[in-house]
Amino acid sequence: MESRKFNNKIVVRLDKGEEVIASLTEIVKQYDVKLGNVQALGATNHVKIGLFNIEEKKYYSRELDQDMEITSLIGNITRKDGEVYLHLHINVADGNQNVYGGHLNECVISATCEMFIDVIDGEVDRVFDENVGLNLFKF
Repeated sequence: MESRKFNNKIVVRLDKGEEVIASLTEIVKQYDVKLGNVQALGATNHVKIGLFNIEEKKYYSRELDQDMEITSLIGNITRKDGEVYLHLHINVADGNQNVYGGHLNECVISATCEMFIDVIDGEVDRVFDENVGLNLFKF
């Protein structure tokens, strides 16, 4: 993993074998990002994506283990109880151009991942909302 900061933007390259969420968390801590958004693309051979069931207030996830293009990875960076909180979604395409997407739980890079982080001057916290069953923005 390598990164460089340009004013309020951080450019990141993840390498083969690195896990996206762990790597992004490390970068966010390194640059002390409290609020921002992220976008990326690249390649993976293992991804775990989820879908939140609103009635059950529970995530269901699916693992895909095959060569896939990361066609879109987007999300935001906030804090919850002072700790890094990432909310990421991903779309991946297999060799037949079937696209799978959802909430990102895990993603291992198979070749490279090119990521851009926009840092926002400020801080937004998260708080658990029992009615929804999710950690929502707390202003």
